[in-house]
Amino acid sequence: MTLLDAIHDPADLRRLSINELPRVAQEIRDLLIASVAQTGGHIGAGLGVVELTIALHYVLNTPEDRIVWDVGHQAYPHKVLTGRKDRMHTLRQYGGISGFTKRSESQYDPFGTGHSSTSISAALGMRIGRDIAALNGVTAAVIGDGAMGAGMAFEALNHAGHVKRPLLVVLNDNEMSISPNVGALSSYLSRIISGGLYNKVRHKAEKMLKGSPVLYEVAKRAEEHVKGMITPGTLFEELGFNYVGPIDGHDFEALIPTLRNCIALKEPVLLHVVTKKGKGYAPAEEKPDTFHGVGPYKVETGEIIKTPGQPPSFTKVFAQTLTTLAEQDERIMAITAAMPEGTGLNLFQQAHPERFFDVGIAEQHAVTFAAGAACEGAKPVVAIYSTFLQRGYDQIVHDVCIQNLPVVFAVDRAGVVGADGATHTGSLDITFLRSIPGMAVMAPGDEDELRHMVATALHYDGPSAIRFPRGNGLGVPMLGEPEILPWGKGKLLREGDDGAIFAFGACVAPAVEAARTLAQEGIHLAVVNLRFAKPLDEALVLEWAGKTGRIMVVEENAIQGGIGSAVLETLAAADALVPTKLLGFPDRFLPQGSQGEVRGELGLDASGIGAAARTFFTAKA
Repeated sequence: MTLLDAIHDPADLRRLSINELPRVAQEIRDLLIASVAQTGGHIGAGLGVVELTIALHYVLNTPEDRIVWDVGHQAYPHKVLTGRKDRMHTLRQYGGISGFTKRSESQYDPFGTGHSSTSISAALGMRIGRDIAALNGVTAAVIGDGAMGAGMAFEALNHAGHVKRPLLVVLNDNEMSISPNVGALSSYLSRIISGGLYNKVRHKAEKMLKGSPVLYEVAKRAEEHVKGMITPGTLFEELGFNYVGPIDGHDFEALIPTLRNCIALKEPVLLHVVTKKGKGYAPAEEKPDTFHGVGPYKVETGEIIKTPGQPPSFTKVFAQTLTTLAEQDERIMAITAAMPEGTGLNLFQQAHPERFFDVGIAEQHAVTFAAGAACEGAKPVVAIYSTFLQRGYDQIVHDVCIQNLPVVFAVDRAGVVGADGATHTGSLDITFLRSIPGMAVMAPGDEDELRHMVATALHYDGPSAIRFPRGNGLGVPMLGEPEILPWGKGKLLREGDDGAIFAFGACVAPAVEAARTLAQEGIHLAVVNLRFAKPLDEALVLEWAGKTGRIMVVEENAIQGGIGSAVLETLAAADALVPTKLLGFPDRFLPQGSQGEVRGELGLDASGIGAAARTFFTAKA
């Protein structure tokens, strides 16, 4: 029997001695490596915080004390310790446990996450809320060094330092990006700085010297200079935090007493902990970027399990096309927000490093940065996942579209995203983009059409967006140079007299397949690839609505405000309304699961579209 077998919640963990905790850490690592090898997931970050997670639950009285995990992909060890270890094999699976923290999943998940840099704001709000309710307990936020670079994190730090409520912020530095001085001396100094005697003397000295402003200021500056010589925390001190660290995030002898000291201070404290991403699993340590988020792999070697002979992904086709076009036009530049590999732009970076810009987790800045570049004649392409682009919405409106600047938005992961679930599903981009004056919105029906849309968007003298799905293309031939498509024009793919299906983006191929199947039953449907949500091909919509008298619109977006709404607006404006059925995302957040499973549940695969079309079009009077 392992120690982990006897741990059903953190209370069981707290019954162990400190000497037993390294064994628990190893058992958690073994479990994570084995389970994520089957399910895929964010293994590197989780392996890096095993000791930190154990120490937090060992010192804090969770769930009464609150731990908010930023993003949440580093919370796998937390899930293991909080009653979910027997369900880790269902991680990110349809009907299984989430790959992030989720309030509805566990009382130990006080805040749902999935997007970066929200933890300090949420934890501070919890602290204030608990104070209003006269509730005791500790509130802690665990945030990675990458997430700490986002503006929202610093807004929260600034506010927290101002209100001076007890709050513990743990900075998990897993890239050595802030300070390399971790060792015995640094850990010793951190324990001293966080300890009771040092802070007791410090507070007494403050009281004594406040009567003499000049002496107080001299002493305060002297303390800051001394701490600045041995720690990198001057910035956090200026924001109102008591900075402690850096300490070794894998050393229980350093973690546990320092955490206890930090909590005892009853003030805003930032504890800087240095960890190694992927620790304990050699493939993850050697390739931290690959194992940040990974599919199933072989435990023995770390080899990623791939299905041979698959077509290239939409992401790769986009990146290759942009990289090639940039060879012909030196004005083209590429921008991403901490996702060079996820967006495929690492290919562009290798070919054109002087025109590639990774701005970090700063989507707002990415958009306005692109707007500024466009003002000076550059052709900026901003590649951001649909769900993350939501964070830059005001900048799209105010800084790009009001000024009608030619910025291209490559909206990756649009529509059904799969195992990452609701926080990463691209449900809203058609709705929020097509409502902006001047913004053009298009989506390819296949990977070859994506090539042409990249060229078309770069040719357009105004803001535009190309949305495309996660996953592999259809395997269609990609021959010749990318061409400029007729602006705002759709394409008739099949003719039919019994009705018309207007499809957009990822729904084009299953709509065609559904129409072929129905044709064998004697139901002959036209299929139109709309290509553009804005400007919509109104003439084509009116033509086939008039010819068939009954239409269906299919899209991977919220029905509210989507391309189906655009079609209905066109019909209403022309006083040409006909019976219309809209297929898209219902008014709820979508579950996690494979893309096929989720599309099947929503009726957006070929079978579901065919079933809906059969019922709708055969009901024609």
